[in-house]
Amino acid sequence: MSEVFIPGYHLRQGSRLDRALLLKFAYRTYKEQFPDQDLSHLALTVEQYFSPQTPLWWVDKFNPDSYPPEPIACLWLGNAIDLADGERTAHVFLLYVAPEHRKRGIGSALMAHVQQWAIGRGDRKISLQVFTNNQPALNLYQKLGYQPQSLSMQKILYREVELP
Repeated sequence: MSEVFIPGYHLRQGSRLDRALLLKFAYRTYKEQFPDQDLSHLALTVEQYFSPQTPLWWVDKFNPDSYPPEPIACLWLGNAIDLADGERTAHVFLLYVAPEHRKRGIGSALMAHVQQWAIGRGDRKISLQVFTNNQPALNLYQKLGYQPQSLSMQKILYREVELP
C-alpha cells in the first residue's frame, strides 16, 4: 500500500523481497561518496542486517502508467544502542534520493517519517552516520536539529600499490 507522500510522490513500505533493490540503492549511495572504491562488501552488509526488524520504505514518483513503480528514494531503518546511556534508538541505515529528485523536500519528508516511526516505537532518539565530505546531507541533518554526538576517526595503515 502506498500513500501520497509529497505532491507527485508516493511512499510505500518495502518487503523482504526488496533485498536486491536495497543493495542497488546502497551501492548508489556509497558510489557517490567513494567512486573508486570496491563496494562488493555491501552485499554482505545487506545480507547480515536486512531483517523484519529493519524496515524499508521506497519513494516512487507518481506515474499512473508505470507498474511496477520505479523508486527514486530509499529509507532503511533499524536499531542502535546508545553506548553512553544504554538506550535503544532508531537508527537510519540508509537514506538515498536520486540526484534528479533532490532539493524537492523528499529527504526532509523521509526524516519526518523516521521521527514518526521512532516516536511510535517509544524511542527517544534517532541516530545516523553521515560522512564528513557529504555536505548536502550534513546541511539537511543540521537543519532538522541533528547534532554530532561523536566523531569516528580512522588511520589508513597502508594502501595497495599498483605495479607498472
